Order: sequence, then structure tokens, then C-alpha cells
Amino acid sequence: MKFQSNRGLFPYTMGMRLEAMQAALRGQGLDGWLFFDHHGRDPLAYRILGFAAPRTPTRRWYYFVPAEGEPVKLVHRIEPGMLDALPGEKRLYAGWQEQEQRLAEMLPRGGRVAMQYSPRCAVPYIAMVDAGTVELVRALGVEVASSAALVQQFEALWTPQQYASHRRAQARVDAIRAAAFRLAEERLARAERVTESDIKQFILNAFETEGLFTDHGPIVAVNAHASDPHYEPQPESSAEIRRGDLLLIDLWAKLREPGSVYYDITWTAYCGATPPARMLEVFEAVAGARDAAVRLVAEAAARGEPLCGWQVDDAARGHLRERGLAAYFIHRTGHSIGEEVHGTGANMDNFETHDERPIVPGLCFSVEPGVYLPEFGIRSEVNVYRSETGAEVTGEVQRELLRLAV
Repeated sequence: MKFQSNRGLFPYTMGMRLEAMQAALRGQGLDGWLFFDHHGRDPLAYRILGFAAPRTPTRRWYYFVPAEGEPVKLVHRIEPGMLDALPGEKRLYAGWQEQEQRLAEMLPRGGRVAMQYSPRCAVPYIAMVDAGTVELVRALGVEVASSAALVQQFEALWTPQQYASHRRAQARVDAIRAAAFRLAEERLARAERVTESDIKQFILNAFETEGLFTDHGPIVAVNAHASDPHYEPQPESSAEIRRGDLLLIDLWAKLREPGSVYYDITWTAYCGATPPARMLEVFEAVAGARDAAVRLVAEAAARGEPLCGWQVDDAARGHLRERGLAAYFIHRTGHSIGEEVHGTGANMDNFETHDERPIVPGLCFSVEPGVYLPEFGIRSEVNVYRSETGAEVTGEVQRELLRLAV
């Protein structure tokens, strides 16, 4: 049968999928990959293994993919069919002593096994397994390694169909972004009241019309509100947009189709013809940081050189540090993009975490440096896709601060 997952229908069998996983395990010097779930706490396990539980697991299950040989399933006797959709030998347990005994029998004592674990929770998107279960596996004489690189390979890298869905979303979102700024401009030019919430609702209505989905947002923020990277206007507290304001719009969406992936951008504008010098200075610094990061990725990809997420963050942050603005850049440079707007691949980060995962073909991520001053904030965000032959920014790039003719 074909391999079925939440990311769509893959053009290969589950056997081929297991072969690829086992080759990756051997390449990383791992003895296996241990999947574990209870009450659906690890969605990555289901997506990577490509199955849906027949019901909510009320008892713990384990699925071990060894670097060599046949997988092993361990399930509770009152839920024996929980992993029947997966290949491998089935083993049963009931009591806790039997569970630990059976688990010890299926794992390589003295070996090194990957789990959805991140040391010191450095990558929260991967840290799905609870500390107690990690302790249990270690107590059985097994070293637990992070599955972060494996998750990136088998969950975060896009298929050609996903890339195509991103480009379709990109065209629609870029058009909606331009229309949102035009709406603000037109309302201000007619001296009509317009608020952050008005523009937010316009964008959401346009998403619905264009067959796009977003899980939250968008961000529409003026002046000091734009200095809150996760600000979202609410009708009861939304600020009015006025002449002389800095207006930031951050919007993200994907097609309303299974397996589609997000497009995520941020643009800024000045509501008037002549922005203050400080605003222009900050925009130029932010755009320069963005371009320095993108240039590093593109040059490394063109030369076929390895590059990690932390290095991209350093490039953007270093540009702002040279201009005395690094203290106002309070988040990572970018995040992985997938079916969730914040995906499970490498983040461009040496600030919130030190992300050592490589930027490999099939990965897409944001580059979005920002400077957040007390009076206004500016962020410029693009999406970068790493292909087999290079790297590209997938949408329009803001080269200068927009001026709204009001």
C-alpha cells in the first residue's frame, strides 16, 4: 500500500519509508528510533509514521524502528490493535512491571536511540516525550538522543506538491497584503476612520474569499503596538490608524487543501509622504539585516556548503549590532515553515536557542529581523526555500518603507 500521512499521499510504500528511516539512523550512528504516545501527546509520531490511531490511546504504546531489522510494537492488552496499521512484530503488556520488562527486551541495551526529546528543551517543537519516559528508557541502559534532525528529514521537508501550494498561497497573500495597505490609504485619504481591527477583518474576509486558512492573526499594528512582535488587535482595544503613523502588517495563510503549507510575510508603511529620518534609518537597518541573512543562505547553497540555522541568525543580528540596534532585536531571525506556520525544521536562531540543524534542500523558513523601539517597531519578513540547486525568496521583497498617500 502507499504511505499515507497527514501531509498527503507519498509516492512510495511504507516499506520504502522504513528503509529510508533506517538508512538515516545508520547515517547518524543511532541504533534506532523509539516512538511513544499516550492520549495523542505526540502528533509528530503519527505524521512521521503515517497513520491515525483507531481511537484516542488511553494506554501507552511504543514503536521501535531499529537501524537494522524489523520494527517492534508494544501495546497494552486492552488496546491491542492500536498500532495494527504499522508493520512489525507486536508484543503485549498489561501491568507496569511487564511494560518495563517488554520495553527492555525490545531496546538495545547500551545502545543509542532517538526520541522526540530536545536537550534542555532547546527545540520545543521536538520535545514531545515527557521527562519520566526519557528517565525510564535511560534506566533500561539506553542512551536517549534527540530526533530533531530526523524529524526535519521526515516531517519538515516539502514535497513538490507542497512547494506548489506555497507558491499559490504566496500569490494570493501578496495581493491581499497590497490591498490591505490600499484600503488604509483610501480610508485615510477620505478622512474616514479606520482601525487596526478594520484592516485585520478585511484580511480575514479576503482569506475566506480566496480559499486561504490561517490558525490565528493577522497582526495589524501602529506605532508602539508594532513594537510588540505578537500583537493582535481586538475590536475593544484596537487603535485608530492616523496620518503620521507607522503601520505594520504581518499575515500568514495556506490553501484550504490537505497537506498545504504556509506563506508568512511582514511589511511596514508610513501613513504620509515624508517618514521621519529615524523611521527610515531603522527600516534600512532591518532590511539590510534581512538581506544579509538571505545572502548568506543563497551563497552557501550555490557553493554546496553546509549552513546551520544559528549562522543565519548571526548574520542578521551582526548587521544590526554594527548599527547599534541589536538590543532592540528580541527574537530569533526566523522559523521553519510547514503545515503549521511555525514548522518542525531548523529555525534561524542563535538567540532564543542555538539551532545546529542544517539548512537542507526541501526546507522553507522565514527571515524576519525586527527592531522594536518604544515609539514604533519595524520588521521585514520574507520566506526562503532551499532547493536542490540553490535558495530563493518565494515572494515579493519590500525594498523601501511604503508611503501611503494620505
